[in-house]
Amino acid sequence: MNSRQIVLASRPKGIPVHENFRFESKDLEKLKENEVLLKAEYISVDPYMRGRMNDVKSYAPSFEVDQPIAGGVVAKVIESKSNSFTNGDIVFGMLPWATYSIEQSENLRKVDPSLAPPSYYLGILGMPGLTAYFGIMDIGKPKTGETVVISGAAGAVGIVAGQIAKIQGAYVVGIAGSDKKCNMLKDQFGFDETVNYKTSKSVRKSIAEACPKGADVYFDNVGGEITNAVVLNLNFHARFVLCGQISVYNSTEIPVGPVILPRLLTRSVMLQGFIVSNYSNRFNEGLGNLAKWVHEGSLKYKETIVTGFDKLPDAFLGLFSGENYGKMLVSIE
Repeated sequence: MNSRQIVLASRPKGIPVHENFRFESKDLEKLKENEVLLKAEYISVDPYMRGRMNDVKSYAPSFEVDQPIAGGVVAKVIESKSNSFTNGDIVFGMLPWATYSIEQSENLRKVDPSLAPPSYYLGILGMPGLTAYFGIMDIGKPKTGETVVISGAAGAVGIVAGQIAKIQGAYVVGIAGSDKKCNMLKDQFGFDETVNYKTSKSVRKSIAEACPKGADVYFDNVGGEITNAVVLNLNFHARFVLCGQISVYNSTEIPVGPVILPRLLTRSVMLQGFIVSNYSNRFNEGLGNLAKWVHEGSLKYKETIVTGFDKLPDAFLGLFSGENYGKMLVSIE
């Protein structure tokens, strides 16, 4: 069988461009024992993948030049030589960007499309949902009446993190980059207040106005000047959840800005960075609560779905220009 795949043609310098990706055809070998043949249905694009395009040591191995890019994929089993899966099963795995692929059965997890749409297992019931859950519940620990600020609030993680904070009784402020996104956060997802950092004359002052009692929890997906502004509004004993730094992922030099450590010191702020795999032994707990809240209707979700395998690079690049509302996915025709 022939499959189309996308490989890393070259390592980006700064913001990735289409020339960093290359489409190829590949003939798949016959299945071996304990392997399954998969047809991709949904492929996830995520900001963390930008870091894997660099040749640097990190928490996830770098993509190799001239080898397929890989990430979260929901796929259908087309043929199986495994006792764990049968034809037609829907599975999740960390798989190559390819229309068809062969994978060892132990690297796959069966998902139930009767409980939620298959795409949800790449979003609210997948890595982004779990990231939001453990970041808020384990590090942020908001109490009733406290104020929680979320940067990158209209993204896949931010939308969920804000709603979980609301479920815990917090007052939630979201920071986003357009009036449309800010209105969506308030009207569809129950955020109490929002800040449009692109139109604000002073993000620090806008955050102060949105948080009249100061901020007790900061869930940071962005970094940069937005984080500098939020830190100036943190209360004593605030919790700083360091989840992402998308504002600097494409930087070619280490950015230097206002030093926030003195403020964290004098306000006795707890800052903790994390990656979701830190909590792998508690994933069932997180998924159980997320699924419960989704079923109850207290946790809603938003997806931006682009159609067509050829659109994968466009969808990935769109993450860095704010084209996504919620989780960005590519549906494979």
